[in-house]
Amino acid sequence: MKDAPRLQSVLDILTFHGEEKKPLDQICHAYFKARHYIGSKDRHAIAAYVYDVMRRRASCDWWALKRGQSPLLMAPDDAARVRLLTYLWIIEKMPRERIGILFSGETYAPERVSSKERAIFEDLPDLSTAPPWIQGEFPEWAFPLLKRRFGETLTEEAQTFLSPAPVDLRVNTLKTSREKALEDLTNAGLSLAMTPLSPWGLRLNTRANITQTRAFQEGRVEVQDEGSQLIASIMDAKPGQSILDLCAGAGGKTLALAALLENKGRIVATDTAAWRLKRTKERLKRAGACNVELRPIVGFQDKWLKRQAMRFDRVLVDAPCSGSGTWRRNPDQKWNMTTRDVTELAALQLSLLEGAAAFVKREGFLVYATCSLFCEENEDVATAFLANNPAFEAIPCGLEDALYLSLSPVKNGTDGFFAAKFQKVL
Repeated sequence: MKDAPRLQSVLDILTFHGEEKKPLDQICHAYFKARHYIGSKDRHAIAAYVYDVMRRRASCDWWALKRGQSPLLMAPDDAARVRLLTYLWIIEKMPRERIGILFSGETYAPERVSSKERAIFEDLPDLSTAPPWIQGEFPEWAFPLLKRRFGETLTEEAQTFLSPAPVDLRVNTLKTSREKALEDLTNAGLSLAMTPLSPWGLRLNTRANITQTRAFQEGRVEVQDEGSQLIASIMDAKPGQSILDLCAGAGGKTLALAALLENKGRIVATDTAAWRLKRTKERLKRAGACNVELRPIVGFQDKWLKRQAMRFDRVLVDAPCSGSGTWRRNPDQKWNMTTRDVTELAALQLSLLEGAAAFVKREGFLVYATCSLFCEENEDVATAFLANNPAFEAIPCGLEDALYLSLSPVKNGTDGFFAAKFQKVL
């Protein structure tokens, strides 16, 4: 596939995303699934462009607005064109002659650049003079939240989120050891290294389709960020214990906990979305985990849940959150939220944490986790919980004996994760 048809595919995907408001990874998957004729090399190149444009949307929209055009006020197809053209001009520094050749209007190529769109190329901006949220490529509303979180290191942290995240694997100790998994995958032609923080983690050094390896298909490894693996470690789960994973989702942490329990004891994974638990069931089978019960619930009013007071040694609340810690992987998420969303999420998170407290046994542990960077969803929620629940006390669970676990790409090489650990003492 030549460059011009690739760019047309980029425009198609950006347009579909603007129209359907679905997660970008789902849009890309559906687009390529319906077009089997697009080879793997072209798929990778197209997806890379799409994600890069989405990562750089702040500066693209800022420059377009300065040139008299606002993608936020345009139809999805027009907005996609302006953002891609602006990206090529101010980020890739592509010569206007080259842009004109690619946007030729010929078969399979994007339509010619209009006279209005040509205004984009009349000058080249100095992004160093732009506001900090433009330089950092995040929404303006997030600036005070991120400034509170990172302070003087905000610029460095924000720049890290403009690069793709690495692919981490968690070795399934029900089936193999980390050393043996590393050996097997290396023999299969992959380049990996052991992660520095998680005792079960491996990190790919180069791009590879891990799902096509025998190690993945036989359940010896799972794709899971190192930071997410550390959440399971904080649980300090022991074989024979009872664990409640209250917001299990697709089951990544459930799988890690099953391995820690060595298939002994009991894990109950609940979620209000039964379709997510269905995916967990498939993953558990592949992993050889047989001590997990999957249970859809309707919230804290669920009849089964009401009968579970003080029945679990460990309870995990991996709460719904802004997902700001995963912006490297999901750059579209940052453009779909507002400050109000974060405020509403924080209230929900506190209610989930306080509701989950009832299920913890005396001397048991309650772990609260998010993949958010914002203090409003993290430390503030933990502080409010402790103030309202004197039966619990915070137990240090962070790196270097910090009270809370707080991870970021710059400091730790992981996604942005937070965790707090509480013990029931009364």
